[in-house]
This record gives sequence, C-alpha cells and structure tokens, in this order.
Amino acid sequence: MNDSAYRVETTSRLAQWRIDNLAACTYRKSDPFTVGKWNWHLSLEKNRTLFIKLYPEISNSTRDNPPIASFIIRVISFVGNRQALVHPEIKDKQIKNNDDFVWAIEVPLTGKFIIDLEFLDLKTASPEGGEPCSIWAEGYTQKQSNATALASLSRMLSEGIHTDIVINASNGSIGAHRAILAARSPVFRSMFSHDLKEKELSTINIADMSIESCQAFLNYIYGNIQNEDFLTHRLALLQAADKYDISDLKEACHESLLEDIDTKNVLERLQNASLYQLPNLKTSCMRYLVKFGKIFDIRDEFNTFLQCADRELIAEIFHEVLGTWKGF
Repeated sequence: MNDSAYRVETTSRLAQWRIDNLAACTYRKSDPFTVGKWNWHLSLEKNRTLFIKLYPEISNSTRDNPPIASFIIRVISFVGNRQALVHPEIKDKQIKNNDDFVWAIEVPLTGKFIIDLEFLDLKTASPEGGEPCSIWAEGYTQKQSNATALASLSRMLSEGIHTDIVINASNGSIGAHRAILAARSPVFRSMFSHDLKEKELSTINIADMSIESCQAFLNYIYGNIQNEDFLTHRLALLQAADKYDISDLKEACHESLLEDIDTKNVLERLQNASLYQLPNLKTSCMRYLVKFGKIFDIRDEFNTFLQCADRELIAEIFHEVLGTWKGF
C-alpha cells in the first residue's frame, strides 16, 4: 500500500482522510497530522462494525494538559450518490488517549470514502484554574493586540509623542509619560499623586544613572528593551528596579545575574546580592567562592573586598567557609 493511504490532508481546522479500499477485517492508523497545538491520529478498525477513533499523539504536553475538543466528524461515501454519515456534534470533550473518542458505525461501507473531521474549537485548561481557554481565541488576536500595543508604546518613547515629564540623568535628559511611569512603579505614582517637586516641575532627577542606562530603564518600562542593552546595563537596572519598586525588572536582573558568575564578577555580584536582598544570587556566589574553591583564585581581590564589605556579609562568608571545610 502506498504512503498516501495513511496521509491526512489538513487546512487550519479541517482534516480529511481518504480511504480507497478497506478490507473486511483490517486495522489502519493514519500518519500524524497537526491541528492546533497537537499532532493527531485517526484510526480504523473493521470487523462486523467499523470503529473510527480520534486521539492526540502521546507527549508530555498531552498528558499534562490534554486537548478539550469540539468537532464534527462525518463519513462521506462515494458509492452510488454521495452520502454522508454524521456523528452528533462533540462539544468540549477531553481527548487524552485512543479510547476517549470511538465512533461505531454499523452501516456497511464499501469502496471509497472520506473521513471528514472539522474542529470547531480546541481548548486547554487554564493555568490559573477556572474555565478552559480556547487556543484560537487566545492566539493570534491576543498576540497581535499585544504586539501593536508594545509597538505604539515604543513609538511614544522614541518619538517623544506627547511627553509630559522630563527625566534628567547624569549626562542627559529624556522625555517620558507620567501615566506609564505611574502604572509601572508605585514610587513614580506616589511622586505624581502628591505635591512633590517632581509633580510641580514636571521633572525627575536620576543623577545616579547615565543617560544610556536611563534609556535602557525606560525601554524596559515601555516594553521595548533589547537583550544586548539589558545585559550591558543589568546592574544599573537592578539599582533602578529596587529604587522605584519595579519587582518584575528586579527579578529579571536577579535571574540574569545568576547565569554568568565568574572570577571577574563574583565579588561585585555578592555585594549587590547582599545590598538588594537577592538570596539565590548570594547563595550561588558563596558556593562559587567556597565550595568550588574559587576564593583561592582571586585571593588579592578577596582581601581588598574584605576591607570594605559589610560586616554581616563577611560573617556569612566565613560561616560558609567553616561549614564547608568542616566536612574535609
């Protein structure tokens, strides 16, 4: 039998499997075909009764979050006049394995026929609980809306569209928008809600940031930061995130700083981990220095570090050293 006998033709929501001939006693399983987020199979089993099954290909995502399908399935026969057997519409049925949807057809079928499968909707369980979410409703429209909104915010910043506040960095100024800053930072919101000089003068002075770091900071707030700029200005962004209480930026910096600890930056990161209360970064720096013995590779730098580091931090380091070496 040629390979086309197992192939299912698809469009975005429609699948058709053409059967040229089916022996009296037989089993046939289609090649996988993709609709939505899943690969699917149709199978046929014919004895006295014809059983048609629909099920997703087994995978971790199928097991953890199986599809909830609404569909119409038909068998269209070409013997004599074109005739169709139509299964009652399936509504919001979770399909996890090959026993979850079985259609038993008692009517004898001979010659050529088509299994016509039209998906009306595909849903997955919501991560937050509650009602399942349609993958199509959440897909293109939401992504397109988000992308358009972010592009518009980016233009507002880059083109200075109706800016109403000026941010003065250490070596330059940038126009921004009160509403956006207030929405992203409770500190900014407080500034603009009370009779502070920032509200009166329509300026914010951030003298501890360069214009380049400040631009990266605003780009993050407006949803348009590039990864290269983020990596370049991580420490300045961490400081700004802590100062202006932008928790998602602080966490993004924290996660990023964990990824590339080395002998050149470990002491600076340890200091920042202590200063900005980043427990995972502090633990990772301690392990790198003590458990992996890198403290010996930067002995001179470490001695200099001890002369200016916070006393509590120094005590923690020596506690880690004693705890590690006790096991030797």
